[in-house]
Amino acid sequence: MKKLLSTLAAFTALTAAASAADLPRRAAPPVFTPVPVFTWTGFYAGFNAGYAFDVSSNAANGFTQTLTNPVTLTGPGGAPVATSILPLGATLAYRNADRDGFSGGGQIGYNYQFTPGSGVVVGIEADAQYLDFGARRNNRFTTNAPIGTINPNFVPVNGVLSTLDFFGTVRGRIGYAFDRVLFYGTGGFAYASGDSRLNQFANVARGDDFLTGWTVGGGVEYALPTDSFLNFFRSSAVTLKVEGLYVNLDQGRATNLPIVGGLNTVGGLVPVYNTLGTVRRDSEFAVVRAGLNYKFGTY
Repeated sequence: MKKLLSTLAAFTALTAAASAADLPRRAAPPVFTPVPVFTWTGFYAGFNAGYAFDVSSNAANGFTQTLTNPVTLTGPGGAPVATSILPLGATLAYRNADRDGFSGGGQIGYNYQFTPGSGVVVGIEADAQYLDFGARRNNRFTTNAPIGTINPNFVPVNGVLSTLDFFGTVRGRIGYAFDRVLFYGTGGFAYASGDSRLNQFANVARGDDFLTGWTVGGGVEYALPTDSFLNFFRSSAVTLKVEGLYVNLDQGRATNLPIVGGLNTVGGLVPVYNTLGTVRRDSEFAVVRAGLNYKFGTY
């Protein structure tokens, strides 16, 4: 009897074990790794290159010599004084009316996006740019004045823009991001200056070391994947942008008269202005450029 009970107990235990082995096992729940949502928030720095061109109002680039034209602002209190550059009735015209050329530099800034993914983005950006309006090319001129009759102290300068070789801006930015694509508008403060290639004319022509004004524009920017081959600095993102700016440098000028040259005097080089015909606003230009930014901080 005891053997029978022992055998039944052993059989029951084996049967239960076999049945348990046949039951389905509970698998561990899958682990989901959330995909980070891209945000434009963070600091960035980069560089850009593009094309700058004159957008000033059109007028003849040059002057006609009369008893009252052209002038220098060398009278009492900066009053205009007629200056003799050519024989009376003679004209001088610059061959190249267009001022354009290469522009390139760098920028730094910060963006803040209110809602990651898609949403409003605000920011601030500052840039510094090299500017080549082809001063040597633009200052070539033609004249009907007889050879040897041009004032030997005259220095040809075709407008304010021809004296510039540097400009910068400090701008606000606001736009809307569709994930990795950002459309934005921008505007703010602009400034510019020149160097000594034109006998230091760049400074005296403006009455100050710097021209100042304002700028406005817009652009579109796209964030590449983090593992992009362009991500040399292992930043949180690399972005590419295309941008256009209009720059107006009307502030800080001694006068709105168009500059048509310089005149070496005992007191130094002074600008020569044309007072006849349409007054040309010669301190406005536009820039179209492409840029590359490295973003640091928030993903």
